[in-house]
Amino acid sequence: MSGAMEDRTEILRQFMKLANISSFQILSDRTGVSRRAIDTLRKGNAATLKYSNLAKLAEILNIEVNELIAQFIPPDLSPDPSRNPDLNLDLNLDLNPDLQDANDNADASIVTIANLRTEYQRLQQKLEHQTQELRSQFERETFYQLESLLLQLPSAAHAAQNNPNMLAKNILPLWRPLEQLLQKWGITTIGFVGAEVAYDPQNHQLMEGSDRIEEGVLAIVRYVGYRKGEKLLYRARVATITELSPRSEI
Repeated sequence: MSGAMEDRTEILRQFMKLANISSFQILSDRTGVSRRAIDTLRKGNAATLKYSNLAKLAEILNIEVNELIAQFIPPDLSPDPSRNPDLNLDLNLDLNPDLQDANDNADASIVTIANLRTEYQRLQQKLEHQTQELRSQFERETFYQLESLLLQLPSAAHAAQNNPNMLAKNILPLWRPLEQLLQKWGITTIGFVGAEVAYDPQNHQLMEGSDRIEEGVLAIVRYVGYRKGEKLLYRARVATITELSPRSEI
């Protein structure tokens, strides 16, 4: 029991010097441990301190809690739960149940992170697979929607090349599948080729070579535009109406 009241001030000063702490007040400020508790530590009565205070002191002094206990708690006083239930140290197993819980939590966190990483990789692969499936489905549906156009247009083009007298209106029905596809996608046209419209820079684009005109002035649509709902996809391309550009010209 002789070691219970042995002064440990010099030992504490050495640890403080290594941690660049010049006074006991600064040590108290940095750790949040009261001066009274630090004085208790200096007097060799650390066994009466709470473990949380010992842990804070060890952290700021850059030493292990084991070493702090070994230096400031005489062997004949540790451990004794009846003297200090908050300390409840067991040097042979674990110095503090809270530390064991912290280690268990850390291990659990590592396992959780590993599981999350595995799950993320699984979901990523699943998403890539679904994306490929959706792309393939989209391509198939688009092909089936345009099937008649794709099958008949090459023949119609060949016939037109070999028969200059073939009327263009004969191939107009081939346009119908494309119109149906655009309608299915919710895409609508802006203007009609040959139509006269009031120039609106939000929906119309002047063709190269056209004179600049003010908004609201009549123009003629040369190429239709497209929009999907409220989203503009392409502006309709328009030209100014002049005496040299008959309104019926396409």
